[in-house]
Amino acid sequence: MALLARLPGLGPRSARRAALHLLKRRDALMIPLADAISETARTIKTCTVCGTLDSSDPCRICSDETRAHGPICIVEQVGDLWAIERTGSFHGRYHVLGGTLSALEGVGPEALGVPRLLARLKEGGVSEVILALNATLDGQTTAYYLTEVLADSGVKLTRLAHGVPVGGELDYLDDGTLMAAFSARRSVETP
Repeated sequence: MALLARLPGLGPRSARRAALHLLKRRDALMIPLADAISETARTIKTCTVCGTLDSSDPCRICSDETRAHGPICIVEQVGDLWAIERTGSFHGRYHVLGGTLSALEGVGPEALGVPRLLARLKEGGVSEVILALNATLDGQTTAYYLTEVLADSGVKLTRLAHGVPVGGELDYLDDGTLMAAFSARRSVETP
């Protein structure tokens, strides 16, 4: 229960319920889960190119010759990469930072693999760097830092749009989202 309680989203009560559920369904759930966790711990590694998690190194995305080599999408975490992949809207390469810059937590550029990113850019072939970082204070600070570092790289820098989500109603949006939408507004194309 103590180990389960360390997982994100699980407190002591939820961990106790999960542990009891696993114990009640030992053969159908607990043993297969333990085997899967053990197998994952043995086989999953961090890709030395992009920083994602996969059973091979380089990962399947970096090894896929059908993917575009020009654009690199920078994300904070592996979960962000998976979210973008689910959409099927990006067919380039990735660079997983593994977090954001944080002076309070002592996270600097080296911890985020920024030198590895710069090395990838020096190899050539990169036409665009897409900053797909969360719209948090740390995410925006990291995006600003990367913009400064990559300014002289000769690579096109873009970022994901911020603002009103599809299906969102203005009355329910927070002030920050509404401000971002106004500052990122663009011309309406007429037929």
